[in-house]
Parts: sequence; structure tokens; C-alpha cells
Amino acid sequence: MTQGIDGKLTVVNAELPLLPLKDIVVFPNMIVPVFINEDLCINAVESALEGERKIFLSAFQVMGQDGEGLESKLDAPFDVYDIGTVCSIMRTRKLPDGRMKVLVQGLHKAVVQELLETEPYPKVALINVQDPTLMNSSSEVEALVRAVRENLEKVVSLGKVLSPDILMILEDVSEPGRLADLVASNLGLKVNEAQSILAVNNPVDRLNKVYTCLSREIEVYQMQVRIQSHAKDEIGRMQREHYLREQMRAIKSELGDTDGKDELDQFWQKLEELPLNKEAKEEVARQLKRLERMHQDTSEAALTRTHVETLLAMPWGKKSRDNLDIRHAKQILDEDHYGLEKVKDRIIEHLAVKSLNPNAKSPIICFFGPPGVGKTSLGRSIARSLGREFQRIALGGVRDEADIRGHRKTYVGAYPGRIMSAIKSSGSSNPVIMLDEIDKLASDHRGDPSSALLEVLDPEQNKKFVDHYLGIPFDLSDVVFIANANTLDTIPAPLRDRLEIIEVSGYSEEEKVNIANQYLIPKQIKEAGLDKEKLSFSKNSVSAIINGYTRESGLRGLEKKIASICRKVARKYAEVEEKERTDMPRVKLTPTLVQKHLGAEKFGDNFYHENAQIGVSLGLAYTQYGGEVMAIESSLIRSGKPRLVLTGKLGDVMKESAQAALSFIRAQSEEFGVDVSILEECELHVHVPAGAVPKDGPSAGIAMATSILSALGGKEPKEKVAMTGEITIHGKVLAIGGLREKLLAAQREGMKEVVVPMKNKPNYSELPASLKRNLKVHFVTDYNEVFKILFGSMNKSGASFRSVPESRDKGLAS
Repeated sequence: MTQGIDGKLTVVNAELPLLPLKDIVVFPNMIVPVFINEDLCINAVESALEGERKIFLSAFQVMGQDGEGLESKLDAPFDVYDIGTVCSIMRTRKLPDGRMKVLVQGLHKAVVQELLETEPYPKVALINVQDPTLMNSSSEVEALVRAVRENLEKVVSLGKVLSPDILMILEDVSEPGRLADLVASNLGLKVNEAQSILAVNNPVDRLNKVYTCLSREIEVYQMQVRIQSHAKDEIGRMQREHYLREQMRAIKSELGDTDGKDELDQFWQKLEELPLNKEAKEEVARQLKRLERMHQDTSEAALTRTHVETLLAMPWGKKSRDNLDIRHAKQILDEDHYGLEKVKDRIIEHLAVKSLNPNAKSPIICFFGPPGVGKTSLGRSIARSLGREFQRIALGGVRDEADIRGHRKTYVGAYPGRIMSAIKSSGSSNPVIMLDEIDKLASDHRGDPSSALLEVLDPEQNKKFVDHYLGIPFDLSDVVFIANANTLDTIPAPLRDRLEIIEVSGYSEEEKVNIANQYLIPKQIKEAGLDKEKLSFSKNSVSAIINGYTRESGLRGLEKKIASICRKVARKYAEVEEKERTDMPRVKLTPTLVQKHLGAEKFGDNFYHENAQIGVSLGLAYTQYGGEVMAIESSLIRSGKPRLVLTGKLGDVMKESAQAALSFIRAQSEEFGVDVSILEECELHVHVPAGAVPKDGPSAGIAMATSILSALGGKEPKEKVAMTGEITIHGKVLAIGGLREKLLAAQREGMKEVVVPMKNKPNYSELPASLKRNLKVHFVTDYNEVFKILFGSMNKSGASFRSVPESRDKGLAS
């Protein structure tokens, strides 16, 4: 005899085979099928069948679930709970897949004492456990039994699926222990929960535990019912909304309105197709998700939709294939532009480098020169020669930094910057972009656009250029940026440092004639609706237009005059009947007809150029509109007050040039043979005509000195000699800029000779032969050489001036 659980005496049974279970706990009086396929388990069943058909069933211990009555004395692989159920094998059946189906019925509980054998099947020694007998059924137990039955019925009403016979059987069961086992076996509890109920020996305590489990099941099912009800309501609402949306979609379809959902689907599809980088794809996806959650008619949805459309419309990964055929490029450049060899060579060099190194960075070129010389059209020709798209951005007057970087997308009316807008319009991520009039940028409280261009035009930084509107990086390293400017002075130094400056100078008369015959005249004849059979220009007529009406460095004025003549001829043809036009003779334009159509000549030889005068010298100036021949007049006025008067809207640099020239003449007066004592009694007035035109620059020194010397010496300088160069107070002549433009102006104004600083001789050697023709150029290093050219050789006693020139005295004003 052995002391059992709860102090009750039990008898040690004979050994029984052990059948361990994985996911089920068998209760007494429970009939359940068990499926086995392990050899040990099959051997245990067969051994039981040979005896009294009894076998011990216990579940494997669940790891981490310790508690009262849930111990396991056995080690793996037989680590089952100590408390199990002795069962009777009712029926067995071999299945086709090799498994065995065993139908068992629980008899009573038992406790494992020890493991006796492991081979060929596990065998254990057991102690039977009997429920203690209740002497009297109290009202408390009766109430508990009723509560369990009611809760079970409630669970079934909430949706718990049980066997139909269970509730009927329960009506006949009044014992607490058996009722607890029957309910627990049908609740579908987890292994650890069912085992904890099985381990309780007292029937009332066991029934209490079952009641707790039923109460929890009721709460879970009630929550599930509420969730299902809410979900059902939500689904009903969504179905209703879907139905209304479908109706609205049908109405919109009939009205021709776009469907927002279809549009979003298209956005998602396009996002998958575009070769966006990871950062860009995440940003677009984030914006699309936000858009899906918004009502499509709100203003925020409209802003987000526009932003997404802009992002998806950018040419991500789309590039024009470069045509690196150098001969083809040279042919196109020659077709579009006459001359400009320096510019064409630079483009050909870039193509050559690109063909050898496809990863070479694109140059940032800036064409610098007067208006009308073809800077903008050069950019278009470069794009055509490369086989790329061309976009032009006008920067004149731009003063808002957002025009370059774009506006923040949160602002109403926001839009991308001009750079990204041009790339979007081109449909390519590597177009040729012309930054027109980069020297006309302005700045105010809204920012400095030139500073924003620093990142755009830096090959080291523009690989990840972020436009404020787009909000994601875009690669600008493959874009060919070409800027143009009339002057470099107004371009900030940091921006100018990023540009490769290429000077595009004006054209000589010979070049203008060739350009007019090859490009301008055929173009304007076609624009006027004429042809070569109705109108032709003689060479002399083109020269007459150039010299008499358009003295400029560029070609705009010339093209306007040619267009004006073509329109007047077209009018003559339009005024007669159509049948009579074929009999009209071809109009051959001569200088006489040019004057008839255009009126009196606007430009003739200036009186300064015809005859030399005392106190007048001819200087050469360079402005943003080209070169100019500038007359400088000096006059002595007897006033009794010595002073220097400068007029003609001169800048600070030219005023300083006049002061330096006068100081030089005072110091070298004996060598030049002039009497400077008269300056103590007279006022020296230096004037530059055309006062409405601002004049400044360090190149008028020798012209100032010549004018003053002529006035002091009373002798006119050599006629039709123009000069350029700055002078120091020791007479040295300094280098100048814009030599080509100045020589063009001298040639245009009919000069015979030009005086140029010696340091500019290398620049002169690069000029075309057409520009050097009909001009005798003198290169000088100091003013003494200039003096010899203009006034003759200096004698031993001084210069060729008389000490007291009569002509000068006659010219003094009292």
C-alpha cells in the first residue's frame, strides 16, 4: 500500500505501455482517435492489445510552462507530464500512408512513478488516482454546476462549435468531476491549460477552473463578435461608398472628367517603369501614398498631384546619344556660322575628348562679345552638331534665387527652377542649355541668382543638384551649359571662375558681306515670300548698307535693313495683279536703290576724320556694343585761373587718364617743345563728345595726351590715325583689351593707321587677314614713339613744336 494524492490510499498497478501525445490531453471518460507513426508508439499499442488492451497516455511537457501538478520526472525523449490517463484501446486501424489510427477511451487518471523500459516500447509504473467522494452536494456546488452549463450554452450561442450531443449529455451529468472533465475535453484548450485542469484532483476545484476557462472563452467570443460586427459595419459602409464611387465614376465618365483612381494607378505604373534611383523612388512612393489617403478635391491633394506629376515627368535616365563624328560636327558648324574658327575648334576638341573618354565632364563655356555676333545661335548649332536637345534660359533681369533653385513645394503656386524646367521640356537629361545674358543677372532681398548658379555650373557639385521643388537630387553632370555675355565686368568673380571664357568678336566689313550673302539675304528673301528670281543684292549694295546704315559689331542691324528692303520689294509685287507678276523684271539692288528704299544714310565720315584739327585726337574705345572711334577734344581758355575741366560723362578711370597725361606732359614739356607756363593763366578743357554715352576704361591715355599736346603746341596730329593705350606718368604705354573690336571700328570709320601698345602684338598676330587689310598698325612702348608718328620726329632742341606757337595763340579764347 502507498500513500496517494490528497491522503487517499491507492494501489500500485502493474506496468503499462506509455503512449506519449504531442498536441492533445486525454481526460477520463473521453473517447478520442489518436494517430501514431513512430515505431516505439506502434510497439506500445501492439503490446497493450496482447494484454488487457490498457495503455497510459500523457502529453509531452510544454517548455516554459511550470506550475502545480505539471512536473515531469522523465527525461527526454519521454519527458511527458507525470499525470496522465489510463485508457482502453477500443479499435485500431492501419492507414495507407503507414500510420496507425487508435481509438481510445479514458478510464481514470494515474501518476507516473518511474520509467521501467524504453525498448522496444516505453513502459512505466503507475499509481491510480481516484476522485474523492463528496458526502453531500451543497448548494454552492449545485450553483457552480448550473453556472458551468449556462456558460457552455452561452459559448455555443456565441459561435463555439461543439458536438450536438454534448449539451444533451450534460443534462444527465451532475457529478462535478465528471462534468469538469467532459467540458474541458470539448473546449479545445491548449495543452498546458488542459493539463493544468487534469492535474487538479479535487472535483469542485477542477470544476471551478473549468468555469474560469469558460468565462474567459465567453469574453474572447464576445470581443470577437464585437470585432466582427464592427468589421461588418465597416465593410457595409465601404461597400456603400464603393457603390457610390462607382456611380460617380460612371457620371464622370459620361461627363468626360478624369478618374482620380485611374490616375493614381497610372502614377504607380509609371513609377515602376522609370529608372529612378533609390532615394527618388522612395520619395515618389511616399508622395503617392499620401495622395491616396487624401480626398481628391482638396487643395493639398492638387498640390501633391502636381508635384508627383512633375517628378514623374522628369527625364530620369533618358539621354540623347552623342554624335561624335568630328567631320559631321564641323560641317554643321560651318553651315550655320561663317568664321569663328576659335569657337569651332573648341567644340571639335570637346568631341575628340568625348570620343576617347566617354566619361569626360562637359565644359562650361561662356561666349563673350557684343550683341548680334551669333552667340545664342552658336549654342543651337552646338546642340545640333552633338545630336542633343537645345534649351534656352533667358537670365536677363532675373533677381529671385528661386528662379534657379525652384520654390518650396509647400507654397501655393510653387514651380521648379528654370534649370529643371528646361530639362523637363527637353525630354532628355543631357541637353545643351544656353544661359542667355548671364551678365544681366540682378539681386535683391529675394536672394542672389548668380550664387545659386555656382552649384549648377560646377562639375564637382552638380552631380546631385537638388531643386527645392523636386526635393530629390538630379544629375546635371551630363548637361552642356553654354552661357553668353556682352561684358564680363558684371559677372561675379566666383561665377566667372567657373566659366571657360571664349571671346566672340565682331565682324569686319568683308565678313559681314559674306555672311549677308550666305545667310541673311536668302533667309529674308524667303521670309518676305520672294525668291532669287525676283530679288538679288549686288556686292556694292551690301557694302552700302553696312557702311551707311549699320555701323555695328554684330549683324542684327544689318539683318533688319535687309528685311526692310525685302518687305518693300514684296509690297511692289503684292500691289499688282497676280497674272502680271510673272512679267515684272527682277529687282537687282544697287547702292542707289538701297538709298531709295532706306532713305538718307545715317552714318557718314565724321568731320574729325576728314581733316585733322588742333586739339583733336582719335581714340579707340571698347563698349559692350562693340568698338568705337572716339574723338577727344582739348581747348585752352584764357581765364586767369589754372584748372583742368573734364566733360563728356567720363568715368573715374578716364578722368585719371587725363590727369596722368597732363602730369606726364608737364614733366616732359621741354622734350616736346611746349610751353606749359600758359597753363598757369588758362583753363584746360578736355571734352569727349556724345555725352549721353557713358565712357570709361583704361585705354584712352595716349589719346588724351595727344589731344592736350596738340592744343598746347598748336599743331594738328596726323589725320586718320586712331590710337589706343593707357599712359603712365612716365610715358609708358600699357596693354589694352578688345583689340579686334577696336580695329574693326577703325576700319569701319575709314582710319588709315592705328597706334597699338607693343604688348598687344601677340593678339594682333591671331587676327584674320581681312581685319588687317587697309590698316597700318604701329606698335609702341612709350609715348615718344606715339609723338613721332603723330607730330613728326623730335629735334635736338626738343619736339617739332614751336616754343610759342602762333596758331595756338590765335585759338585761345579770352
